[in-house]
Amino acid sequence: MNKHDIALSALIGFFVAVFFLMVANTIGEFRSVFLLALPVFPVLAAVGMKVAFILAPKIPMLLQLSRFLLVGALNTFMDLGILNLLIWSTAITAGVWFSAFKGFSFAIAVINSYFWNKFWTFRAQKKEGAGGEFLQFLVVSVFGFLVNVGVASFAVNAVGPMFGIAPPLWANIGALLATVAAMTWNFLGYKLVVFRK
Repeated sequence: MNKHDIALSALIGFFVAVFFLMVANTIGEFRSVFLLALPVFPVLAAVGMKVAFILAPKIPMLLQLSRFLLVGALNTFMDLGILNLLIWSTAITAGVWFSAFKGFSFAIAVINSYFWNKFWTFRAQKKEGAGGEFLQFLVVSVFGFLVNVGVASFAVNAVGPMFGIAPPLWANIGALLATVAAMTWNFLGYKLVVFRK
């Protein structure tokens, strides 16, 4: 078992909890019980990584997939946290500004994603061709960006709130749908194109 991976998993869990609290505050669901996320999420992330280490001999790709999912959770909640901070500070939940906010929050999460995925998830240590690798990452990420912002904007601006859901909550539902679509694209692109060994 790699203690470094367990510690990084716990750190990611902590940051996921912080961004989760930002989202909960914006959609009006912040409750003191949510503060339990701060100690609970790091423990869950660390335990999940430990389980991945135990099962890894039988399922070789499990460690890499577990790291990707943890980094994906961090990127998702970073994206949502920044988006919700912008929504909270402006009270804008739709329209062109929502799309701009979503684009900005996704871009910050993608930069975070590059470093975590390069050095932790896929452990791509090669120095030569780093510029080309980053260019490939950007190309995959730009398509991921278009998928992410496109799906979120379609859900929020074209479909709009349904079933009596409040606009801030609907904005987050649209963002989550976009995250699932973009995460699928990004994993395949990063694994098969950018960080292939």
